This record gives sequence, structure tokens and C-alpha cells, in this order.
Amino acid sequence: MPDVLQNLSEEMAGLTEQIGASVVRVEARRRLPASGVLWEKGVIVTSNHVVERDEDIHVGLPNGSTVSATLIGRDPSSDVAVLRAEADLPVPHWAEPETIRVGHLVLALGRPSERIMATLGVVSAIEKGDKLPAGMQIDHFLQTDVVMYPGFSGGALLSAGGRVLGINTSAMRGISLTIPTSTLRRVVETLLAHGKIRRGYLGVGAQAAKLSSSVAQKAGQDHGLLVVSVESESPAEQGGLFMGDVLLTFEDTPLRSPEDLIRALRGDYVGKAAALKIVRGGEVHTLSVTIGERPAR
Repeated sequence: MPDVLQNLSEEMAGLTEQIGASVVRVEARRRLPASGVLWEKGVIVTSNHVVERDEDIHVGLPNGSTVSATLIGRDPSSDVAVLRAEADLPVPHWAEPETIRVGHLVLALGRPSERIMATLGVVSAIEKGDKLPAGMQIDHFLQTDVVMYPGFSGGALLSAGGRVLGINTSAMRGISLTIPTSTLRRVVETLLAHGKIRRGYLGVGAQAAKLSSSVAQKAGQDHGLLVVSVESESPAEQGGLFMGDVLLTFEDTPLRSPEDLIRALRGDYVGKAAALKIVRGGEVHTLSVTIGERPAR
């Protein structure tokens, strides 16, 4: 048993040293710096909430030097920001966490100071993005019991095989959450190409509503979204939605809460017609609505 523990300890230390060479310090807020991970040559991914300014950003490298960085773009809905810096660092192996199971060992790395830091834990849960607060658009996330020391946001989560599963964030208080590689890839590639994330826009105010038993039987679900307002000249108005309609599905995705609609309005729907199933006058109808782009705020 001592040999097993010693070998495991040496493996963890080796992984920390190896992947730590790709983890940087991000200085983009007044208080304690945070962490970031090299995505590709010259490109660093970190947490959006730790990048409090758009200029005067610096990145601390593993060799102790500091270089200037520019903000390529950010996505508050996934808590991801992308920086560009002259950083000649090794690119780690980013892996989809498809083979990760609850109970697997993981290492969280951060560099809030000059030295790399590590903490060990297990995967506590693998959750769908609908468990997150409204406005956050993540397909799924990993929840771990790793200790998120101050400045660990934006750092790497490693599998036992030394693959980076995503970046850690403390955006949700009390939860050690990891944004997975699949979400990072979608967001980073979009930001590199366009500098922003497009969000769909419908132009309605809606609230959850319980359907009557007769309507629920026709609709195949017992809750929907009651349209309480329709913005003038919005895609909703142009598509024929009215106050009092009840939204049932968006492209076959059930709508039972306002959060469901927010998540459904992805950027890839902008400019395209989407099928909305609604209840009007006790009958189920389907409308085709061309989705607009939500203006930047």
C-alpha cells in the first residue's frame, strides 16, 4: 500500500508540473489575480467574471515574467473570456469529459501568484445546464469537491490521465463548477472568429403557466409560457405572436420556464425560421418565426 500511495503521489506531482506549464496568472481586476489556460498558441482562456477591465490586462507566465494581453472577447452567459498574449507555452491536451464518471479523481490547478497551486478532489456530479441560473448557457457542467482557493477561477481541471476537462469557476457561490471543453470550444471558436457571441431575440415577456387538463392533453405537457407582452416590430410580432398565447415548444424543445426560452434562443438560430408550438383559444398551433439577434448591452 505505501508503494501505491507513493506512486500515485508522484504521478499527481508530475501532472501538476506538466500541465502547470500551460497555466498562467491573469491580472485583469483590482483584487487578487486569477488563472488562465493556454488554448492554442497565443490564445488564453479564462473566466469572464475575473476580467473586470477590457484594457491594461497582464498575464504572468510560469517562468516568472509578465506580458501584456488583449481581450479578444467575452461571453458572460458561459463565464468565458478569451485573451491573446505572446506566450510561448505548451498547449495542453483538451479533452471532452465523456468518459468521466461521478467519483473519478480530478486535480484543479491555478496560478493566482507566481507559483502553480493544486488541489485534489472527485467529480461530485455531472449536471445539465438547466440546473444553472437564468442567463447562463452551458450544455452541461461538472461539479467537484475540489477546494477553489482564491484566484483559482480560470484554472484547469485535470483528469487522472492528465487531460484538461475544462476550466474551473467560482461564478456560483458555494459550488466548485467546471465549464467543460465542449462549451469552451464552441465559445472560444466563435469569439476568435467574430469577437462576440450572438444571442437569439424573440421579443416577448413570458411567465410560467399551468395548462388546463384538456389543453395539457392536446399539448402533451402540463406547463407552458404565457406571453404577457410582445415588443413592437419584434420577431415575435412579425411572426404573429399575441399576448395571451401560451408557448409550448421552441423547435421541439419544451418551454416550461422563462429560463428554457433563454437557453433555446441560441446564436445559431439568428436569421433563421424557428417552429414555435403555441396554444391559442384552447387549440394547439404552430408558427414559424424568424429569430432576430439580441442587441449588445
